[in-house]
Amino acid sequence: MAGMTSAALIPTRHGTFVARFSGAGLARLDFPGKGSIPKAAPKTAGLAKRWLAATAAALESLLLGQAPQKLPLLDLSYATEFQQSVWRQLLKIPPGQTRSYGEIARCLAKPGASRAVGSACGANPIPVIVPCHRVLAAHRRIGGFSGGPDWKQRLLRIEGAQFIE
Repeated sequence: MAGMTSAALIPTRHGTFVARFSGAGLARLDFPGKGSIPKAAPKTAGLAKRWLAATAAALESLLLGQAPQKLPLLDLSYATEFQQSVWRQLLKIPPGQTRSYGEIARCLAKPGASRAVGSACGANPIPVIVPCHRVLAAHRRIGGFSGGPDWKQRLLRIEGAQFIE
């Protein structure tokens, strides 16, 4: 992804995530085993160190099923306006609660856009922190997830959310 200025590993009890930062904040978060630090990326320094600390703290809270006290600065500037609007809606869903793709579409005043909401969720570059795992298919079914169904189920179980496998 263009514009990345640094990348860092965030070890957790669930594996090591890879956080990637642009000059404007956290731009990507990769699940354990899904990303590696690019050799060309400079070490995390300055402002990115604070973003890394905020990212690690938020991720730790979320992986305990709790709402983070503070989110890191998120750089979602390269996404479409629609994707950004979906991701802003996802940030409003508290841990342990879920919404359907259709509910998100209705919140955006686009009731026929369930599939587009699903596509935006699938394109979410900052999963867990931007909680696309809290969006379920019709009838509380799991649906798709960028980290795979096992991660989606794991995150929902951690939060105590109700879903159908």
